[in-house]
Amino acid sequence: MDVKPGQVATLEKLLNAGFRFVTVERAERYLGVEREGFVALLEAADGQIKPFGQAGYLMGDGIGMLVERRESKCFVWHDQSVPATQEMLAGYERFKKQLKEIVGSSKGEA
Repeated sequence: MDVKPGQVATLEKLLNAGFRFVTVERAERYLGVEREGFVALLEAADGQIKPFGQAGYLMGDGIGMLVERRESKCFVWHDQSVPATQEMLAGYERFKKQLKEIVGSSKGEA
């Protein structure tokens, strides 16, 4: 990932907010950020750090997406499924909100 100083500042904000950088197998092209088991992929584009796709839950070598089934919500990755408890859903919303606040404030100054 070729990054500019403004992008580096955004990445530093993520680290300071408790996110950690991870590599997600099958998505090595993107930088993964994880906190409390939740993960999102980021890309450097147009002088900014931008989310790529939807945030989810780290499951093995992939990202479980939140789905709603008849009986409940759960995070699903291939044949794996993790029930989405109220506590997990609250953590997922916090993760997405803080990620948006930090990445959304990226202006990509060089």
